[in-house]
Amino acid sequence: MSNIDLLPALLVVVPILMATVPILLGLKFDRTGWSVTLLTMAGVFVGSVYLAMEVYGGSGDNRELAVIHELGGFSQPMGIELVADTLSTMIILLVAGTALGLLAYTRVGGPRGNTFYSGYLLLVGGLLGLSMTGDIFNMFVFLEIVGLGTYALIASGDGPEAAHAALKYLIIGTVGASIYLIGVGFLFMATGHLNMHALAGEVSTLEGANLQLARAAFAFIFIGFAIKVAQWPLHSWQPDAYQHAPDGVTPLIAALVSTVSAYALARLLFTVFGGDFIAQTPYASEVIVTVGAVSVVAGSTLAVIQTDVKRMLAYSSVSQFGLIVAAYGLLTETALVGALIHLIGHGLMKAGLFLAVGVIAIGYGARTVNEYAGLAQQRPYVAGSMAVLLIALVGIPPSIGFIGKWYIAVGAIEAQSWLVAGVIFLSTMLTLAYVARLLEKMYFTPGSTLESPHSPGVAATDGGEPVITRPGNRVTIGMLGIVAFIAVFAVALGFTGEVFFDLFQPFVESAALDLEVSP
Repeated sequence: MSNIDLLPALLVVVPILMATVPILLGLKFDRTGWSVTLLTMAGVFVGSVYLAMEVYGGSGDNRELAVIHELGGFSQPMGIELVADTLSTMIILLVAGTALGLLAYTRVGGPRGNTFYSGYLLLVGGLLGLSMTGDIFNMFVFLEIVGLGTYALIASGDGPEAAHAALKYLIIGTVGASIYLIGVGFLFMATGHLNMHALAGEVSTLEGANLQLARAAFAFIFIGFAIKVAQWPLHSWQPDAYQHAPDGVTPLIAALVSTVSAYALARLLFTVFGGDFIAQTPYASEVIVTVGAVSVVAGSTLAVIQTDVKRMLAYSSVSQFGLIVAAYGLLTETALVGALIHLIGHGLMKAGLFLAVGVIAIGYGARTVNEYAGLAQQRPYVAGSMAVLLIALVGIPPSIGFIGKWYIAVGAIEAQSWLVAGVIFLSTMLTLAYVARLLEKMYFTPGSTLESPHSPGVAATDGGEPVITRPGNRVTIGMLGIVAFIAVFAVALGFTGEVFFDLFQPFVESAALDLEVSP
């Protein structure tokens, strides 16, 4: 085993083990958690970049394509693997980069307790494990780790609303994971395997009763992940979790938790079952497309009528993930690439948007759409960054939001799914509606008063007029810098469509889809 083969295991184990350090140091020292987490996440990010260089380095036959670690030295089909391939490595970079960048906010914006950072590291470790696991039962284990970490972080907010939202997430999330586990049991009964690649070889040859078991497993697995990805009407945990979690937590869970779950669903659909199985299972493709399309319309419609900005963006996520799920069901290469690009882009954009919302809440005291009136005059930098990200969310070029939607739309036309094509257009119009509300308030509605709705404190500015903030909090250069960086990065990625297509091509080719399309 080479040193690089150990790296996937280290990326998972190190954050989980380091999660105990803030608690231990907390017995003697106060607020050491941020420093420990910064050092850990810096190391994880560097390791992720090094891993990406190995996977994406070279071209053609010289490309590594996958770095695989066999836990305990036991090979498949009995052993458990951690796999960093051309798709999972992209998710690893998103998780590590987002978790590291968010620390620029939590250093001042909080939460700052040692126990919070233990939960933070535990969640990151679980997400990295979920991204790389090559075993469907091990995926359940990491789903539970992610669930526990997310529950703890949501509950770290002040007031009973945070506790209620955390409990709601825990109950609904546990139901989703349990339904998924039933599917795993059925699939094991049908094939005798848990390793994803071993399952891929077995599922395509099943007949009779075992084939029916596999189809039942498919149904349970899809429903379980529909809950995790917050598809309507199984989405009710997400708006409460996003709204009532601390401002330093919402960007992490909004950008990563459902994103990694949606990635895991793609991994199961196309690595384990494959496009041929889905196409040959009666109504499977239609159900996936319908669930996604309904979520797009319902999420966008509910987002339009919200007054709380965090809740508006939460319903926006229901819609955007619905678009990704619908693209999975189209069973074309172009649509699948578009879904994967949109998955990455949406995670990045929502990280930036919720960070901007947190910065505005600290420096301006605004949480509702009406309270954003006059924001551009008082907070020009954060308002400008948020405006860029909102425009990217609509899908206006050049932005990462446009590329994903474009490929999904082209894939829908190739599959002659006019329903999805129409839903993409409708969702874009609805997204534009709630985005326009925010932009109009920020840039074209003068604020009558620019005082925080909370108790007044110290003055803060990001280039405009000084405003009133809550006591003890201030907007830092680091906060503004990370939001601005994400906004610029989201636009820069708008020029990389063919690069993404090339990077995801090995995964897409292995999915056994009906159509073969080049960009």
